[in-house]
Amino acid sequence: MKSLIFQNNDMKNVCCFIGHREIDETEDLKTELYETIEMLIIDECVDTFLFGSKSRFNSLCYEIVTQMQERFPHIRRIYVRGEFPVIGDDYKAYLLEKYEDTYYPEGIVGAGPAVYVERNYEMIERSRFCIFYCQESYNPNGRKSGTKIALNFATKRHKQIYTFPLLRSAPQDAIKD
Repeated sequence: MKSLIFQNNDMKNVCCFIGHREIDETEDLKTELYETIEMLIIDECVDTFLFGSKSRFNSLCYEIVTQMQERFPHIRRIYVRGEFPVIGDDYKAYLLEKYEDTYYPEGIVGAGPAVYVERNYEMIERSRFCIFYCQESYNPNGRKSGTKIALNFATKRHKQIYTFPLLRSAPQDAIKD
């Protein structure tokens, strides 16, 4: 079933958040994120924010966007699931207490271990703006960072990127693998 969330493939007012599971959560980071999100809402007319899961960065951005709904009640929070292609009414009702909508991208069914990478690609494709929390030194258990993979993908797709905590906006070359 096609999602009605994105009609006409309109991504000009959409922003996604992707970041490491663990972050250095400082007051400076919170302030910078708040100011960046506020600027996107006011100056760029962003009204839709895509969230994944499994990271403190996503949770922090969710908290900020939720707080901003008091000033900007038109903005929407959408949870892009990386698990559970089909969900029951109870789980959907639970998610809709926190988000205005949720969906599971059709293209990631059967992605196996790469499901979160594919989910992140979907979020990037649907967005004009991408906000990342990506540290060069982050190397979870010696694995390649999914955030770095997503950042490189967003760069190649010519998205407007904001990277924290190191840079206000990402360089042309993104962060090396």
